[in-house]
Parts: sequence; C-alpha cells; structure tokens
Amino acid sequence: MTHSEPEPQAQSSQFPQGSTYPLDSEQVEELARLVQQDRLVTEAMGGLFPEGQTLPEGGHLLDLACGPGGWTCEVAFQHPSAEVIGVDISPSIVEYANTSARSRGLPNVQFLVMDIRQPLAFPDASFDLINGRFLSSFMPPDAWPRLLAECRRLLKPGGVLRLTETECGLTTSAAAERCFALAAAAFKRAGLSFSPDGRHIGITPVLPRLLRQAGFQDVRLRASAAEWSSDAPMHYVFFKDMLVAFQLGKPFAIRTGVASAEEVDQLYQQAIAEMQADDFCAVWTWLTVWGQKPNASA
Repeated sequence: MTHSEPEPQAQSSQFPQGSTYPLDSEQVEELARLVQQDRLVTEAMGGLFPEGQTLPEGGHLLDLACGPGGWTCEVAFQHPSAEVIGVDISPSIVEYANTSARSRGLPNVQFLVMDIRQPLAFPDASFDLINGRFLSSFMPPDAWPRLLAECRRLLKPGGVLRLTETECGLTTSAAAERCFALAAAAFKRAGLSFSPDGRHIGITPVLPRLLRQAGFQDVRLRASAAEWSSDAPMHYVFFKDMLVAFQLGKPFAIRTGVASAEEVDQLYQQAIAEMQADDFCAVWTWLTVWGQKPNASA
C-alpha cells in the first residue's frame, strides 16, 4: 500500500516541559531523524513483532514514548481490528503522529500527550500488549520500577510488555567511538545510566531483571543486529542518522561537561570523514525483552 505522510514542519527549539530527552525533539532535524529511524529499526529487527507476539482480534495496544508514531501506525495498518494508542510527552510530535495517521486513513489509532514517567490516564487492565523502544534515552534508573509497575497495572491478565533497548554501536572509526564514549559519559552525568563507570548506558544487562522484579513472568530476550559498514546496504541511512544525532547531541555534551564545543566540532568532522571511508565497518545491536503479566493476581 502506498501512502503519503506529512512533512515534518519546523518547530521552535524548546524542549517539552519536564522532558529529560537529551536531544531537542522539537527541532525539525530530530523529528525527521526519528521518522526515518522508526522505519530503519523495524526493518533491521525483522518486522513489527519478530519475536512472535500476536494481538488478539479486537485487541488493544499501547506504545510508550511513541515519537512520530511510525511503528504505531504500522501496527494499526497491519491489525485493522486492533485499537492502538501511542503516547508521547511532546505535543508537537503527537500532533504530527495524529496527522500522519489521518493521512494514511487509519481510524484505529490515536496519539495522546502523556509523560510515561507519571501515572497514565487509562483504567486498569486496558491493554493486551504494551510496547516501548529506546526509553532509556530519557528514563533515569529510579523511574523504571514505577513505569514497569504502571505497565503491569495497565495490562490485562496474560498481557505482554515488550521493550527494546540498545547500547552504543560498534565501529572502526576512532572519532565515532569517541562520540559514543562521550554520549555514554554524558548520560551517566545526567543520571540516565545504569553503568557503574559511564562507559555505556547499561540498560540492556539489567532490563530482564527489572521485568522479573516488577512481577512479569516468562521473561525472554531476542537480540537483533544491523550492519552499516561502508559497503553495506544500510550504510547511508545509518550514516545520516549518526550525523544528525551527533550534531544535535552537542548541547547535551557541553551541558553535562563531558566535552567542549571545540572538541565536539572536531570529532564531528573527523567522524564524518571516517564513516565515509572505504574500509569503515560498523554494526548496531538491539535487545528486545518481553514478559507476561500473570493470569492470576500475584
């Protein structure tokens, strides 16, 4: 099916109130990056539910911090009998997502402004499946138990919570690796890291235990990987994603004190050159963790 989506419109560079997201999602460049990243990650992971989850006929799904809503809309398209809701803290991104859904003629999806670090305005046992991707980009460690408890409240007995997270990628570029190291250090200083030393984000090793501690059963894992070396088909789209992320991450690096503006600019230029070199090699990995709410109250 072919469809048109609204073009991202320029927004004022103001972070949504209360947001801890390290990049300014109100900037048109970041919105466009997130739109492309939605498609890219879904394709690289092998589809919407490569682990094999299914939505029952007439099922209800909630997508946490849904961003521009690409994954959410695709679920609604492929499951027309389902009722799909996406929530995000940014009013402008929610407006974009609703416009995108209308442009695709999807009556079974809607997007609402909510902060997932706070209690969500849905009744108990509302959903068959709750999804979240890359929530660690704005979630401090002490917010995770509260969110997972809220997800358990919102799921029907037997419902599934499905979360996908990542650490930084692996490349042969010294400059890109330094950028990733600075990002991890900045996350640590901003209180957004599980890492003991700030060398990575640290969410992937702790996520399965967090689900078990929240009372989810049959917790499972599935790893995914995409190659974006210079001669790989996905090189250019990942390269573009990195360029925007590195550039928009500059204020975050400076604000947390892990690098000066001059150092970030120098690394950015070096990374551009190295990521376009013929011998550049890179992979990106994701970990999806899912668990089931017990059928009987625990």
